[in-house]
Amino acid sequence: MAEKPVAAVLGVGPGLGAALARRFAKEYAVAINARRTEYLASLAEEIRAEGGQVCEAPADLSDRAQIEALFKTIREQLGPPEILLYNAGGGAFGTIADMTPEQYENSWRVNAYGAFLSAREVVPDMLERGHGAMLFTGATAGVKAGPRSVVFGPAKFALRGLVQSLARDLGPKGIHVGWVNVDGVIDIPGRNYPNMTEEDMLKPEAIAETYWHMAHQDRSSWTTEIDVRPFKEKF
Repeated sequence: MAEKPVAAVLGVGPGLGAALARRFAKEYAVAINARRTEYLASLAEEIRAEGGQVCEAPADLSDRAQIEALFKTIREQLGPPEILLYNAGGGAFGTIADMTPEQYENSWRVNAYGAFLSAREVVPDMLERGHGAMLFTGATAGVKAGPRSVVFGPAKFALRGLVQSLARDLGPKGIHVGWVNVDGVIDIPGRNYPNMTEEDMLKPEAIAETYWHMAHQDRSSWTTEIDVRPFKEKF
């Protein structure tokens, strides 16, 4: 069991997910989740080398049984999470003529269904403790879905609706629930973005600082929804 409080970071890749794991590992024992076990092992090794405590929890967040097993592992190895950071997302882009029902369902499962199941896993312990924080990664498509967001947009809208409902239910009970609209392209290490400069993109470490601040706000001034975007982004 961890001596530090526990933060679960779900949906970890080399961009925002890794930045969240590194930031919260400074003061929390972190559980990190992704489908790629080799990437989790690499990130976990890095966190341990910096003196952090980490638990690798690979799982497909579109699958209920895997999510239940994931949180069982976290509770056994570290303890019940005081913070849930749900960063899983994704989906194909195209119009209604391009997308298949299977693509639509998969996007909903990863972006919204997995978030619902994950919240169900952590809420009982947070209620018993009397405090906790759950932050969910949104996207521009969850505010205004473009013509090629027929799959991704509805899934992010569903996530946003889930967060709004959870915040109204759980806020008075001591649990802070928030939604972060990432309005722009994230500068992910190793990826090439033609026709974009560094100033055009969001830095993962900078976004992670916003999550950190939200997770530790005084409850007299909680933020439920927030936008992060590069200073050059049009909106």
